[in-house]
Amino acid sequence: MNKEQFTAQVLDAEKSLYHIARSYLKNDEDCADAMQNAILHAFEKLHTLRDETYFRTWLTRILINECKQIIRSRREQIPYEEYYEEAQTMTEQREYPEVFEAVMELENNYRAPFVLFYVEGFSMKEICQILKLSQSTVKMRLYRGRKFLKSKLEGVYGYER
Repeated sequence: MNKEQFTAQVLDAEKSLYHIARSYLKNDEDCADAMQNAILHAFEKLHTLRDETYFRTWLTRILINECKQIIRSRREQIPYEEYYEEAQTMTEQREYPEVFEAVMELENNYRAPFVLFYVEGFSMKEICQILKLSQSTVKMRLYRGRKFLKSKLEGVYGYER
């Protein structure tokens, strides 16, 4: 893969990368940092990519690792009050704030597969590769994520049991 192909693939996946980073980080600046670091890291390690058809999956795995690194490095830097205010501001700007808020309330191990599958359209096989989990684990996490969202959104948008 040459530079032009790499650039084209990255630009094609940019929106998807943002959604994935956002599901982990919740902060636009951190998302931008994670995306930038992931793209730089991917370009530096491009020679290790075995099959170009899995470029998007490979890049997503790198992005998730960068997100986790940012979470580890900034865990104690953000006061809860600031985080809560920012989260409230972001959810108010969304078209469906209840749904976004409910998805963001999912535990990370349920949120990541949920966003990858339902928002970004990754296949079950790709999610297993990205998250390094078995297919049964991914299916169970999707099921539990849906179950949690169903209970949180009961009564919202006309949904009743």
